[in-house]
Amino acid sequence: MKKLIAMLLALVMVLGLAACGGSNTETEAPTTTAAPAETTEAAAEATTETPAASGRVYYLNFKPEFDVALQELAATYTANTGVEVKVVTAASGTYSDTLTAEMAKSEAPTVFNIGNMSGLNDWNDYALDLSDTALAGELTTNDFNLYNEAGELKAMGYCYESVGIIVNTALLEQAGHSLDEITNFETLKAVADDIHARSAELGFDAFSASGLDSSSSWRFSGHLANMPLYYEFRDDGVTEQPAAITGAYLDNFRSIWDLYITDTAADPKTLSTSTSDESKAQFTEGQAVFYQNGTWEYAGLIEAGMSADDLAMIPIYCGVEGEENAGLCSGTENCWAVNSQVSEEDQKATLDFLYWMVTDPEASAVMVEQLGAVPFKAAPASSNVFIVDGAEMQSEGKYTVTWAFNHTPNVDSWRATVVTALTAYSADPTDAKWADVVTAFVDGWAYEYSVVNG
Repeated sequence: MKKLIAMLLALVMVLGLAACGGSNTETEAPTTTAAPAETTEAAAEATTETPAASGRVYYLNFKPEFDVALQELAATYTANTGVEVKVVTAASGTYSDTLTAEMAKSEAPTVFNIGNMSGLNDWNDYALDLSDTALAGELTTNDFNLYNEAGELKAMGYCYESVGIIVNTALLEQAGHSLDEITNFETLKAVADDIHARSAELGFDAFSASGLDSSSSWRFSGHLANMPLYYEFRDDGVTEQPAAITGAYLDNFRSIWDLYITDTAADPKTLSTSTSDESKAQFTEGQAVFYQNGTWEYAGLIEAGMSADDLAMIPIYCGVEGEENAGLCSGTENCWAVNSQVSEEDQKATLDFLYWMVTDPEASAVMVEQLGAVPFKAAPASSNVFIVDGAEMQSEGKYTVTWAFNHTPNVDSWRATVVTALTAYSADPTDAKWADVVTAFVDGWAYEYSVVNG
């Protein structure tokens, strides 16, 4: 039966009637056949360029903003190879539920997103080890990958974002300073103190407002709070959500926060109502040299009329030993996992598609345009100055301050408690008020962990 089917399929291909796409199941012979026809040179060339495809790709997309471009990439790949590539994009905030539902289907996703170690714990058995794949060989860094306890690469970070201190280099130079001076917290403080002391003369101050309004507070309860969390977890070898933290580096957090709320024109007593827009406006209007935010802010700064030549991003320094070798605070919730439960044929088709995405010049250019920083060798240079700065630090061998805040338990509640304590401390920066910040960090972490985990 199989030989008969093979002969019939070969005949159909010669006739140019075979459709792209393979199947593992046997089918009955067609009830009618066309008369033999002479194979033309063009048909032979078409067959050579686009062989009968095997395997399928089902990409369950995590990023709604990537949907249009990803659909176009999938269509291009299918046209070039004949491999079926299906893209489904989950609505924002529904990915986990969508993934669970789709994985239960007979034709489950072949590539899906795992965002953090908690997600890896849930989906480890469904994630193929990518360690020895050609795709892994294209990475420029392993900092954004997720590994299980056995050391297997189960989810590959395919794009990332970075947080740092954005600098108006034109104002910095106008104040008589340069980026080369700033290599750690001590030198950052010296420059900021000088600018603040001469703010009336200069017409601008060091830092834009560190607003603790809900539109802005995430920059500090999330991104700035990452600094003490990162160094504590680095020292203790923490790789998944801990039940408790020690707060070992909270003195460093206090140092950088004090700098933010002292060397600024903003009144620390009014930070609870200071918004993200106000802070950004102070920076774009030339009222401040420094502004903590991320790589995603670049386009908005350019749209506001700032020049790329006057922008740079430096690490968030907080006084930790050896921080001269630190890079930007970078991380991601975007990691590819290949479904280990689908057929080997589908796994290969999926790995081939992902490899094409990161190595094909046009496809990789789309990746950079749509996603920003992508850690692959063939990726073209980004036009985003902040991404370029981060990549340069990586190339110099500086360590990445990874996103430890991804481990935060009951994140919204924990951050709200920290913001409340920071607000009170900013209005009255005493040791007693700082003790409340420490309590919010440390005791609050243990409490929120117990709420979530029992």
